[in-house]
Amino acid sequence: MTPARTRHHYTGTSVAERQIERRALFIEAGLSVFAEKSYANSSLSDVCATAGLSRRQFYELFAGREELLVAVYDTVQDRARDAVITAITTVQTTEVRVIIDAAVRAYTQAITADIRCVKVAFVEIVGVSPAVEEHRAQIRDRWGEVVAAATAGLPDARTPPGGWRVAMAAFIGAVNGAVHQWSLDDPRPPVDVLIDVFSTLLNALTSADSTR
Repeated sequence: MTPARTRHHYTGTSVAERQIERRALFIEAGLSVFAEKSYANSSLSDVCATAGLSRRQFYELFAGREELLVAVYDTVQDRARDAVITAITTVQTTEVRVIIDAAVRAYTQAITADIRCVKVAFVEIVGVSPAVEEHRAQIRDRWGEVVAAATAGLPDARTPPGGWRVAMAAFIGAVNGAVHQWSLDDPRPPVDVLIDVFSTLLNALTSADSTR
């Protein structure tokens, strides 16, 4: 018989497994609460009530709401990064434009599939604290590493002016602005509009043809 496991009750699970499951519940709750009420206007009580867990259980896993916000943000970014890496490794070509287009499509679909992800990872996370801004900059640099690795050695690719750190700051700034605007529009434009815009920008940064 399979051990019973519900949102509130665990049997046949280890302490480590319970911690993992509770962390996942808190992250899901944070995603919902921060998207619906905003980070500034929500409370730890809101998060715990949505997760169906206690404040004591929260503090066993997180130092505070800001740490939870960062965990939610990282979850969104990790899912998008996994989608991009899968797309890059699946494409059977050395054409930089085809690789970039596949990566951008995977990224855009991953982040827009759940509007809560857009609200938290592109709006609520911005300007929360110097520590959070530093973390966002680190994530931006990691995205630069992903793109640099994907285009390294390709005959029609180049390192953009100023290097990847500057280029990704410009590109992700544009992405943040475009996704935020997309989330506000009613009705929202098709996701393909975002994909076309992002592909155009990133191809311009990476393609050697753009310098000719």
